[in-house]
Order: sequence, then structure tokens, then C-alpha cells
Amino acid sequence: MNRTAVPPSADTAPSSASAGLAGALEGLRVLDLTQMLAGPFCAQLMADHGAEVIKVESPEGDMTRAFGPYCDDDQVRNMGGYYQSVNRNKKGVVIDLKSEQGREVLLSLVDKADVLIENFRAGVLDRLGLSYEKLAERNPRLVYACIRGFGDPRSASNDYTDWPAFDVVSQSMGGMMGVTGAEDGVPMKVGPGVGDLIPATLCAFGVLAAVMRAQRTGRGQFIDVAMVDGVLAFCERVIYQYSISGVIPRPQGSHHPMFVPMGVFPAADGWVTVGSPNDGFWIKLCKLMGRPELAEDPRFRSNDDRVRNAPALKAELGAFTSAHTKEQLRQLLGGQLPFGPIYDAQDIFTDPYFAAREMLVEVEQPHSSKKLTIAGVPIKMSETPGSVRTRAPMLGEHTREVLLAAGMTAAQIDQLTASGAVRCAA
Repeated sequence: MNRTAVPPSADTAPSSASAGLAGALEGLRVLDLTQMLAGPFCAQLMADHGAEVIKVESPEGDMTRAFGPYCDDDQVRNMGGYYQSVNRNKKGVVIDLKSEQGREVLLSLVDKADVLIENFRAGVLDRLGLSYEKLAERNPRLVYACIRGFGDPRSASNDYTDWPAFDVVSQSMGGMMGVTGAEDGVPMKVGPGVGDLIPATLCAFGVLAAVMRAQRTGRGQFIDVAMVDGVLAFCERVIYQYSISGVIPRPQGSHHPMFVPMGVFPAADGWVTVGSPNDGFWIKLCKLMGRPELAEDPRFRSNDDRVRNAPALKAELGAFTSAHTKEQLRQLLGGQLPFGPIYDAQDIFTDPYFAAREMLVEVEQPHSSKKLTIAGVPIKMSETPGSVRTRAPMLGEHTREVLLAAGMTAAQIDQLTASGAVRCAA
């Protein structure tokens, strides 16, 4: 794309308008006992909008701290791009939950918390004496949320309760991979970790719904989101299509099986997407192609006609798009009908749209002279805008600050540190 690159040092920082305002969730205190992707992303959604999120890590830290990529001059390598991308705006504390003193420290934090989120395998915290039931006795207003591969037995016992799961498992068993991939080809995983991100987003919604009820009634509740369930809920037509027709949906490549044209088409220098399944857009597309007669072709008059004759229509449209560059197609079709070039990371950094929307944000990268660019806050709010205020925390960076705020004395914190129950960053 022939456009001017956006200088990241100037235009990708959070706007001053949003950085200084409290978010809509100001005053909400969240204990984040999660690791990897699903749980941390769930808690980060709330942190972006002003919640005080306290990330509780073991002395070894979230395993994603060891995941790269790292800046070339980072010799410490205990916080890579992965960890930074899902733990911003949080305070970091280290508590050894395997120790009795450590568990008592956590309980003191639970007493003043609104929400606790964890994504351990079922029963892990129960065996440590930190079950939902015990925590709810201490703090009846507590909203306790868990994200597990196949859910928690409190909701429904099942044969998979004890199975560990990652993104690829929830995508496969939730039905998403069964309809993703080349037509008549091998099922394919969606590129980003949507098997984590989808249940994370659903869990954040569930937490806020439960918090609203707790504010009215004074009673929290247990929230259980299974990764597989979350993916299934986002699989759109898979369930109803099979229920109605008995047809098992299969991978359809980059085109929609029920709306035509709706998919990926070749350009002279890459690929573009075009969606014009309704008659109005289809007629306009034919005119813009210089082929108005196609709109009157009996094979293509209605969407049903176009579905039946999809190969012929794709050939006609593909011949047109492949004769033009992405930029030429953008000039011709952009804004006229649903159209977009397929972007890679460099295209995203170059298009000024993403800077204008504050979707490329720089944060400090510890142990490096460079800054790291991460994705910004996608939910825009007029009165209480979310923002990226702080980078992800170093391991134990805020332990002392959080425990002092919880009412402990410096001497007590020193004793807990000496015993190994907690850890404070140097």
C-alpha cells in the first residue's frame, strides 16, 4: 500500500484525553490468579477500563514470562511481548499459595476484593483450601470466575473435566476447526488464539453482569466458562444448520457457503475481501466492475442464484480483481460496498487508521532501550474512555504496595518475604 508510515513515537501513544480520565470500572478490585492467555486477557479487559487488577503470581511467575519475542538488547528476558500484551494496567504481586502463610495473605486480599478470576485445572484451589465456597463465606459479595477447558464440575460433571486444554483443543472440539480451512482440505486452526480469547471475553461479560447483581443484592456468585463452550457459541451456523438440514458443515475455504459473493479474491499484488451478497451491493459491484450485464444474468440475479452458481461468479469477480492492485481496488471499491485488502502486520502499522483509533500503543519494555507496541483498547467510550496506562508488571513489582494497602505493616511484609510466602521485586 502506498501510504506514509505512522511514526510510532508520536502517533501511537495513548491520547492525553483518555490517559488522564478514570475508566468506567474505577473502584472495582479484581484478583487475577490466571496465567497464559484466556484468564489474563479477561482481567486485562477490566483493567483497561479502570478496574484495579492485582495479578497474583507464584514465585516462578506466569509461564508466559519466558515466551518471546524479546528485544535484542534485553539480557534479562523475564517479560517478553506475549506477557506484555495481556497483562498491562495490572499490579503484580507474588504469593506462594503452597504455603500456609501465603494462603492467609491471599485470604486477606479476598476480604476486600470484588472479583477473583482463576484458570487452574478443576480442583486445584479447592485442594489448597481456597475453594469458591470457602472464599464466599469470608466475602459473600465476591464474584468468583473460572475459565477451564471443559468447565467446572459445579456446573456439570463430564468426562473431560480433568482434561487440560489449550487454544487448539477448544477450537477443535468447539467446532471451529471443523469449518475452517481450504474447501475439501484439512481442517485448520484460526491463526490467533481465539480458543482462549473468546471465552476470556465471555467471562469478562459474565463477571460484570454478576458484579451488577452483587451491587444490588450484596451476594456474589460462581461463574464457570468452558473454553470449548465459548468457541461453540461463536460458531454461528454450525449447530442450527445441522439441526435443520442434517448437513454437517465442512471447511469452505475463504468464502461463505450461504452468501455470495462473500470472501477472498486475488489482486495483482496480494488479496482482497469483497462482500456483496445482497442485491443492492451486487448491482453496484457489477457497475463498478464495468460489467452491469452480470446483474441481469439469470445465474446471478438473487443470492440463491449466486450460491447455486458460485464457481462461475467467483471466476468472473476473480478475473476482475486480479487485473488490479490492492490500492487500485481500494480506490474503486472502498466505501462503495463491503471491501478490504488483506493486511499483514506491516500494513497495519502503515495505515493511519489504526493510529487514529489508538490501536497501536507504545509501552516501556523493561531491560531494553526500545519501546514495545501492543494493540490498544478496542472499546471506545465517550465519558469514561479506557486506556493503556501502564506496562505489564515485573514479577512481584507491587507486592509491598498492595500488602501495605491491605493493612499489613512493613515488618509483617518483611517477615513474609523472609519466609518465602511472598516475594517483592528488587
